[in-house]
Amino acid sequence: MDYDEIMLDSIERMEKAVEVLETGLRSLRSGRASPGLVEGIRVDYYGTPTPLKGLAAISTPEARLLVIKPFDASILKEIEKAILKSEVGITPNNDGKLIRLVVPPLSEERRKQIVNLVKDKCEEAKIALRNVRRDGNKKGDVSEKDKKISEDEAKKLKDDIHAEMKKFEERIDAIFKKKEKEILEI
Repeated sequence: MDYDEIMLDSIERMEKAVEVLETGLRSLRSGRASPGLVEGIRVDYYGTPTPLKGLAAISTPEARLLVIKPFDASILKEIEKAILKSEVGITPNNDGKLIRLVVPPLSEERRKQIVNLVKDKCEEAKIALRNVRRDGNKKGDVSEKDKKISEDEAKKLKDDIHAEMKKFEERIDAIFKKKEKEILEI
């Protein structure tokens, strides 16, 4: 691999690590209603586990209320069962046409637990970035041995990958601060 290929691969993998973090944080309860809380829940739809977001319209008409309106009203009971089985921890209210989920306020202790969980997820993402940096550096060393890049390019590659990793770490820190503020302010 040459310099550009290694650099591009490393950046793409770092981007993916941040995307995985953001996706994981969307499903965390913050005391505020968010479609991300339930859209990944799998519902048994004619024998096939299907994500809820593919079976229903999910909206948040109020800060603490989620409304789930299935495209097919016959699966309302299945959606209700799936929500009860999930780890969302909210009891659904079924009126025969749609499901309402009232998101209760979180206790101060629970908020702190969730912030610690967010912190752990952010640290896992940073570890993933460091692993990408390590892999990029190894690829650079191999390319240098194979005479595909010069010694100077290998050194520059390591420096550039490190600089990119630092940028992604800053993004992760910003994501953490935003989520922490969201959780603690309600």
